[in-house]
Amino acid sequence: MTSISRMCMARSIVLILTCMCVTAVFGQNDGSEQNQTGRAGTFAITNARIVPVSGPNIENGTVVIQNGKITGVGPNISIPAGAERIDGRGLTVFPGMIDASTNMGLAEITLAVPGSVDLAEMGTMNANSRAILGIHPHSAHINVTRVNGITTVLSRPQGGTISGQAAVINLNGSTPDEMAVIKDFGLVINFPRVVGGGGFGGFGGGGGGQTQDFNELIRRRDQQVDELKKIFRDAETHLRAREAYTRDRTLPYVAADPRLAALEPYIRGQKPILFTVERERDIRAVAKFVSDTKTKGIILGGQEAWKAADVLKANNIPVIYTNIYSNPVRDDDPYDYLYSAPAKMETAGVKFAISTGDVGPEARDLPYQAGMAGAHGLAPEAALRSVTLSPAEILGIADRMGSIEVGKTANIVVADGNILEPRTHIRYLFINGRMIPLTSRHTRLFDAFKDRK
Repeated sequence: MTSISRMCMARSIVLILTCMCVTAVFGQNDGSEQNQTGRAGTFAITNARIVPVSGPNIENGTVVIQNGKITGVGPNISIPAGAERIDGRGLTVFPGMIDASTNMGLAEITLAVPGSVDLAEMGTMNANSRAILGIHPHSAHINVTRVNGITTVLSRPQGGTISGQAAVINLNGSTPDEMAVIKDFGLVINFPRVVGGGGFGGFGGGGGGQTQDFNELIRRRDQQVDELKKIFRDAETHLRAREAYTRDRTLPYVAADPRLAALEPYIRGQKPILFTVERERDIRAVAKFVSDTKTKGIILGGQEAWKAADVLKANNIPVIYTNIYSNPVRDDDPYDYLYSAPAKMETAGVKFAISTGDVGPEARDLPYQAGMAGAHGLAPEAALRSVTLSPAEILGIADRMGSIEVGKTANIVVADGNILEPRTHIRYLFINGRMIPLTSRHTRLFDAFKDRK
């Protein structure tokens, strides 16, 4: 046996022993700890402080959960026979938080395992790409996120000009269909931006190279917007031709184009379009695009949305703000430029929600991002609303979740303090009325190594 062969064998033995040690620590390495779906039942959380978000707080009350729904909320609630009682003394009940922009379930290890990443399709126009079909229900990110009080997320594709269709999912279920709240919520468009170079398809962030004439940059952006409008017109023409042929088979046959056909509910204003955009001038361009095309728009990103409050309100365009953890845009921007943007939007009357905008690993930080906005001018009630009822309203699910009200889905968090503070611990968690185990890859690692010296 050569020295190289002996070296390879030795490395193989080390690898095998390492895997055996990991298995010994964490149990069988079969992913069984991921996404345990919890148990159903009838539950009564008694003697607790209740923060409904949609109304005044209840200092000492009961929340009843039955058949996956909230069936009772208040200080004097009849508890069904056989209900499992949870003593809420010293605890507070909140609605589950909602992260309105993630890539949850579409990527696991982005930098090292390409096979675990399903974020984008090839090409620039993929309207028929559906995030719900790529969701991995047993992603490690799901448990890590939900045990921090986040019960629902929007998961979206990315890349190209028209990335595809985002899905709204609950963070519980064994299949994408079980998790789905809205399978195809909205179309993601990376809106053309005024940039000086670089970027995907000429739309990305830039810098570098020679300084270019600003008017020329505006012209290029507007040309790309016109190309996007042309795609919409082509889709409308395609749909009308298909509809006409269905009514009159003597007309020329038009073959179905799945990409153009997928645009139908969006170009006809039946479903919203999520425009990824940051700067004021580009946000105003989105507002004009929405007005011109008679579509429903949502701003995704929105660093300078508060500066364009007039056109956002005029066109009923809400903002999913994803920049709490971002760095200031310009060298001379104050350090809290992005921390304070939600407070400025609140003052300006712009409807908004705070989101992490994360692939998955850091979506768990949603409450702390809202808390950071609260520390920089956003009122505490508004900060909580920005991750509960406001995203529910923007995502069109406020009739089902986002607040604690009778008849809504029982997505509920029970904590020993304010859920926007890092010191708070989640004590109980319910998704669709199921009590969820408060375990994740992080909790198992903590338990395995907390007593090491």
